[in-house]
Amino acid sequence: MNPPDFLVERGGHPAPAEGEAQPVRAVGLWGEAFSRENLMRALQRVERNRGAPGVDGMTTEELRPWLREHWPGIRRALDEGTYRPAPVRRVMIPKPGGGERELGVPTVLDRLIQQAIAQALVPVFDPRFSERSFGFRPGRSAHQAVKTAQGYVAEGYEWVVDLDLERFFDRVQHDVLMWRVARRVGDRRLLRLIRRYLEAGIMVNGVKQSSPEGTPQGSPLSPLLANIMLDDLDRELERRGHRFVRYADDLRVHVKSQRAGERVLSGLTEFIEKRLKLRVNREKSSVRHASQATVLGFGFFYRQNGEVGIRVDPKALERMGQRIRDLTGRSWRIAMGERIEALNQFIAGWCAYFATLISAPTDLVKVDRWLRRRLRQVRWKEWKLPKGRYRNLRVRGIPLREAHQWAYSTKGPWRMAGSPVLARALPNVYWDAQGLIGFAAHWHRLRRAW
Repeated sequence: MNPPDFLVERGGHPAPAEGEAQPVRAVGLWGEAFSRENLMRALQRVERNRGAPGVDGMTTEELRPWLREHWPGIRRALDEGTYRPAPVRRVMIPKPGGGERELGVPTVLDRLIQQAIAQALVPVFDPRFSERSFGFRPGRSAHQAVKTAQGYVAEGYEWVVDLDLERFFDRVQHDVLMWRVARRVGDRRLLRLIRRYLEAGIMVNGVKQSSPEGTPQGSPLSPLLANIMLDDLDRELERRGHRFVRYADDLRVHVKSQRAGERVLSGLTEFIEKRLKLRVNREKSSVRHASQATVLGFGFFYRQNGEVGIRVDPKALERMGQRIRDLTGRSWRIAMGERIEALNQFIAGWCAYFATLISAPTDLVKVDRWLRRRLRQVRWKEWKLPKGRYRNLRVRGIPLREAHQWAYSTKGPWRMAGSPVLARALPNVYWDAQGLIGFAAHWHRLRRAW
């Protein structure tokens, strides 16, 4: 597939002046970032990720046609150093544990440029990142981080230092971050453009606010910059011989005793606040036994034979339960087939992340039992009047007297959903026939696929 004609490479990168110190990879990075091939890959990535418009209101669907007309001027401004990124649009999203998280939504044009820069910088930085850093890196995943942590616990490192960086993405000092970027990147135009993205500002209710520090979550460059910023922390942990896993700003250090954990927490807090100029949230940071600690939505438990198993974090189960309540709410007037289709989509997505790691489906069996009761409640409500309920109970094999007794019962829908008669009228095989896949069944299906 040939790239669009608007992705035409213009200009080059000037060679360093004679006698000037050769910075790391100074020659070629600008050309790599804005080559036709790299821009095409970045454009496809932005279109595939979709996402909300920025402050200019342009959508990802509108970007490609817009570029055909305007890209030559944008590229000229980039090469001449006159391009100014637009401020990001502030969006507040709820956190799973309560409160809100601030996201910054760049314009789709700036997402394209940032994606192109990120693709050029990843080969420069990623090979030198720590093997114990797993977040937002090619070929690495949250599951690898969890399995690594499981291995530490099995080795006897049963105490976990959970270190919380207070509003990490909002607290990063630009000078500190840019110094770390410049250690590996000598291309001044690229450094200047990255700095402009950091200082682009935030649009709040139509008013632009400056951004003297921080790197907004939601931009294509943000994950890479976070890893660059925290790479020194990884190196310090390795220098001290610690066993740890880090996923973006989520850090867990495994030690052999609570006393050692308290000592590590104190030492790392001093290092982070003095060397990285970040702030540690002392209220949320803790030292806990592995059986109470969690990592990326998972926890650990000990089997009778002493092996370390992986379970779902109870908070993740609570969030899953709330989503099921939403999808099985009696006030949501929707056909049962559509409801089950929505449930199946959620179950498949949830299991794709969680079910592939957990050691036993015990919790999932309980969830399935509760889910089917929620659906029986919905079905009972759909039958409405006693005559309709009586007729449906009889059709499903309930004897005449028993069907009459329960059809005219004054018990509420939830109590009826847990009754023996409705469990017989709407058994598990009934829901299987309706197409419900179930959490435990999906877990077993994934296990067999392995």
